[in-house]
Amino acid sequence: MNIQNISLSAKDKITLFDNFATMLGAGISILEAVDSLLEDAKGSQKKLLTHLRNDLIQGKQISGSFARFPSTFDKVTLNIIRASEEAGTLDVTLKDIKKHIQKEMEFMDKVKGAMIYPMLIFGVFIGIMLLILTFVMPKMASVFSRMKVELPLPTKIMLWTSNFIMTYTIPLIIGVIVLIIGFIFLYRVKKSIILGVFFSLPLISGLVKEMDITRFTRSMALLLSAGIPLTGALELSRDVVWRKDMRQLIKHIEIAVSSGKEVSDAVRDAKGLVPMIVIKLIEAGEKTGSLDIAMQNISEHMDYEVQRTLTTLTALLEPIMLIFIGVAVGGMMISIIAPIYGLIGQVRNL
Repeated sequence: MNIQNISLSAKDKITLFDNFATMLGAGISILEAVDSLLEDAKGSQKKLLTHLRNDLIQGKQISGSFARFPSTFDKVTLNIIRASEEAGTLDVTLKDIKKHIQKEMEFMDKVKGAMIYPMLIFGVFIGIMLLILTFVMPKMASVFSRMKVELPLPTKIMLWTSNFIMTYTIPLIIGVIVLIIGFIFLYRVKKSIILGVFFSLPLISGLVKEMDITRFTRSMALLLSAGIPLTGALELSRDVVWRKDMRQLIKHIEIAVSSGKEVSDAVRDAKGLVPMIVIKLIEAGEKTGSLDIAMQNISEHMDYEVQRTLTTLTALLEPIMLIFIGVAVGGMMISIIAPIYGLIGQVRNL
């Protein structure tokens, strides 16, 4: 197995950094700590620690060894560890990284949790629709064929759709699989374009902007507290945001800071992109020389804002989806029942 493909889950990384920091803080040497962790390690974690042990024996630093695992450790983590090794604060920094990963995991869990209910409702709708088209409509088709009544257009459409699905079941399944594989391939090749379209959607755009500010400021707080220079921290933080305009803003801040300007002044140039409270907190942090603390306070504030936005969106999506599904399923049932009522009306007129 290529070591570049070795990856750890967020929980495994939290456990690794926590145990590592505890042992180093207790005065245990790095190599002894790795040997101790190897005793209980399994799977990918054991492979990673084995490579780490071999690298340490050859005289490499932890950051240099971790750099061989790009699927597990991002640039932010690697640069923080490298800076802490030079400063001799590795145990403290590993604890900070653990807390950062834990907050990031909790943050993403909130987002995923908010999406579960709408996705579940949508899945139920697809299941009901397929059930009607593949089981109900084929049986009703034989009934309708014996009825001497003009079928309404919705009924004709449903019968045609049902017949198409039943006739070309295997080609349709193959087509769906090909589409899914094609989308996955396109996503990997043109990820930025697909995400750009998705992030521009009305309800999603504002939420993603808040999430980007949260992740950016949290990363900045961690990088600055680890002793990374401001320009370096800005460059590394560009990789943690999703929106293109946020990446452009961070690049603009980086250029402005390099030319001697304040971060708050550069952020002000992006009118409407960043809330005024964020600018004020950055400005206060610069005046007091505690920009890292200001960034941490901003991330906590924006985390709350993201949670509130998620709650609002979920509360808004639930009734909309229920109404949509009710109307769609109700329309299907009416298209089935309408011809029967039409036949009953003809019989009464005889």
